[in-house]
Amino acid sequence: MHPSHEDQLLRLKKVEGQVRGIQTMIEERRYCMDLLSQIRAVTGALRKIESGILESHLQHCVNDAITSKNKKNAELKIKEITQLFEKIR
Repeated sequence: MHPSHEDQLLRLKKVEGQVRGIQTMIEERRYCMDLLSQIRAVTGALRKIESGILESHLQHCVNDAITSKNKKNAELKIKEITQLFEKIR
């Protein structure tokens, strides 16, 4: 069973509001540095959300696969993470 990410959902809703705020700032032709500051805040918030989901995935999905003694499933979970980080580079 997949873990719940309710706490991350709340953070995403906050980010959604921040993005709408940035859109309004652009429409109002606000100062570039103010826009960049808000964009950095959104980027940081998304990184925290990503980190939280990754931690949950490792603690639940990957740990369950390893402790189930299903070697093929455990290898698959590890490969998924490796592939994800290869895309980031």
